[in-house]
Amino acid sequence: MTIRKFQMLVDGAWIDAASGRTYESRYPATGEVWSVLPDADEADADRAVRAADAAFRSAAWRGLTATARGKLLRRLGDLVAENAGELAELETQDNGKLIRETRGQLAYLPEFFHYCGGLADKLEGSTLPIDKADMMAFTIHEPLGVVAAIIPWNSPLYLTAIKLAPALAAGNTLVIKPSEHASASILRFAALVEEAGFPAGVVNVVTGLGPSAGAALTRHPLVRRIAFTGGPATARHVIRASAENFAKLSLELGGKSANIVFDDADLESAVNGAVAGIYAASGQSCVAGSRLLVQDGIYDRFVAALTERMARIRIGDPLDPASDMGPMATEHQLGVVETMVDRAREEGAEVLAGGKRHAGRHAGSGGWYYEPTLLACESDQMDVVQNEVFGPVAALMRFRTDAEALALANGTQYALASGVWTRDIGRAHRFVRDVHAGIVWVNTYRAVSAMAPIGGYGASGYGREGGIHSVLDYTELKTVWINLSEQPMGDPFVMR
Repeated sequence: MTIRKFQMLVDGAWIDAASGRTYESRYPATGEVWSVLPDADEADADRAVRAADAAFRSAAWRGLTATARGKLLRRLGDLVAENAGELAELETQDNGKLIRETRGQLAYLPEFFHYCGGLADKLEGSTLPIDKADMMAFTIHEPLGVVAAIIPWNSPLYLTAIKLAPALAAGNTLVIKPSEHASASILRFAALVEEAGFPAGVVNVVTGLGPSAGAALTRHPLVRRIAFTGGPATARHVIRASAENFAKLSLELGGKSANIVFDDADLESAVNGAVAGIYAASGQSCVAGSRLLVQDGIYDRFVAALTERMARIRIGDPLDPASDMGPMATEHQLGVVETMVDRAREEGAEVLAGGKRHAGRHAGSGGWYYEPTLLACESDQMDVVQNEVFGPVAALMRFRTDAEALALANGTQYALASGVWTRDIGRAHRFVRDVHAGIVWVNTYRAVSAMAPIGGYGASGYGREGGIHSVLDYTELKTVWINLSEQPMGDPFVMR
């Protein structure tokens, strides 16, 4: 395999780490090294933040009208569409995500830039009906400054787009820190940002290990906003770091999403929804429907249909369009999945399908594959029911009543997403109202749109990405008072 060398983008220049250190990225299907990238440290992070801050204050960026910013974003969306094939292949090589999925994501990704580009000049303030006859007051939205975007390895381009597009639409500048396990596609994307015409320093990308570059970035005194997607353990470090700079935070921390199947559900749709929820992307999705809650009356038929469908899942090279499931993105994540499934067995879970590494690995050895796995669980207190696996492992539980289903669905610390499968419109609305989740899909799963907010609460984090709310979240609201009176100002010791 040809080894490619990448550089970082800082202040419009493609550079190596100041220390000269590098690290390797491996193709998850074989374990072979395929690229070498700069291992940035605190000095590189500081340089990138200062470049972003200088760009934020520059006439080249601040002098642009909101309409001009929107045109740049739409041009960037067009360039992503033109280069979608290359970007998809890079991402698949880097993190092992199916080429079918990366191509699908890249086909839609331009919509985020087009949508936010359209919003750039529509962030209107308000004239306030103030209760003082001699005063006028109004509000305006202003950009925050430098945004630090921390991107995980499972969907790097998608998770970059939903941060970068609204941040730029609002007039901010960015420093992006990709996961060390999946940086290549973001670096190629950064070249398109340059090509679109954004001024130097508006978008910067530093690569490297989290404890050095990432930690330095999130605590930097010039960072005004942090957009983080990752796990709760790392998020706690990010929150502590933000105490140093009082940066605004949005955190998307994954979930343990319940996919709830009722007796009256369309069986074929529900089975396909279960497969989409947990086995698509090899379960490496924040919204993975990793808890399957199935009503007693349909349980046996559902399990039979699901296991039959699982047996037809084609596991193979993620660059092969015929593959349905690829490898884990990292060898470490494969070990996490194995450990959690072994623990589930010890706690009494019954393995209905899968439960081990995939024997027929691509290229004979080295690939980080795990079989699609279904575990029947008697207790909702089991580790595999309560905690995120981030792999192709579904915890299956039986319920009898709506109340029992709701209690199970709400029985974890996470609250990101949920699926409800029923023909009863009243029941669907009750669950939409009562289930603890930032996203509820009814008779579908994993549907996304540039117009729809994404986010959760509880251990799933806070803040929203997507929709007009996300653009406003990258602004400060300023209130302006104007004295209309021709009389001199009165007593300075009395509040007006």
